[in-house]
Amino acid sequence: MLVLTAVGSIGGLTLILGTALVLANSRLHVEEDPRIDAVEDMLPATNCGGCGYPGCRPFAEALVTGAVLPGKCTVSPETEQIRIASYLGVDVGAEEKQVARLACAGGANVSRDHAHYEGLESCGGSALVGGGGKGCFWGCLGLGDCEVACDFDAIEMSRHGLPMVDEDRCTACGDCVTACPKDLFSLHPQSHRLWVACRSQEEGDEILNDCHVACTACGRCAMDAPGQIEMRNNLPVIDYSEGTLTAKPAQRCPTGSIVWLDPKEGAVRGQSARKIIRRDALSDAPT
Repeated sequence: MLVLTAVGSIGGLTLILGTALVLANSRLHVEEDPRIDAVEDMLPATNCGGCGYPGCRPFAEALVTGAVLPGKCTVSPETEQIRIASYLGVDVGAEEKQVARLACAGGANVSRDHAHYEGLESCGGSALVGGGGKGCFWGCLGLGDCEVACDFDAIEMSRHGLPMVDEDRCTACGDCVTACPKDLFSLHPQSHRLWVACRSQEEGDEILNDCHVACTACGRCAMDAPGQIEMRNNLPVIDYSEGTLTAKPAQRCPTGSIVWLDPKEGAVRGQSARKIIRRDALSDAPT
């Protein structure tokens, strides 16, 4: 009898709660704006997060509410941005495309390894063993964690084990930034063409024994662009907000560690930088 009473009580309580939920849903239900589905269908469906939202659906919701403009999605072609803007009756909005940039130029042909790593084929695994076997502690380990992390095929490892970013494919999702154990990647507007391709904080020419293209902290670039470049921790730091930058600060760099990133030619080194002619890997021991 007690069991039947308990079952009946639970059943009655379940019925009451279920009825309350049905009534609450009917009273509190908010109809979703049908434009959200339409706008989502016009987006690239990459869910890259480059717009600052966790995916295309939340971005579509923000567009419909007017929180952002279509131009915020730099992955969408201009024609689609205009189409969304026309559908919503808003301006397209201007948003400069951002891309991932690598602060290292030390491929195997210009930099040395001091130890041979055997283990999990990843930069993260290698970095756990004394920071990796590279002579330059700050340098790219070249095992391609960034390439694996990129879902948009925007990163390809060069023949010398250095990540190459395809700016057209890059969505600025930031996965490579997270994947790199050396913190060599960062996201920048495409207009940031003057670039320091080095993270070494060593001072003097001794670092060149380990990497021929390392910054030696000579400060010539800072002298040629006062107010726009200053030396911090033995590295040039570029203030992109200080006027229009040109390739001039890269011209006197003796190692080519500061470059001009040309959209067609790639990294252009200055006139004073010694030429890179080596095609095979450097030996482990300095010569």
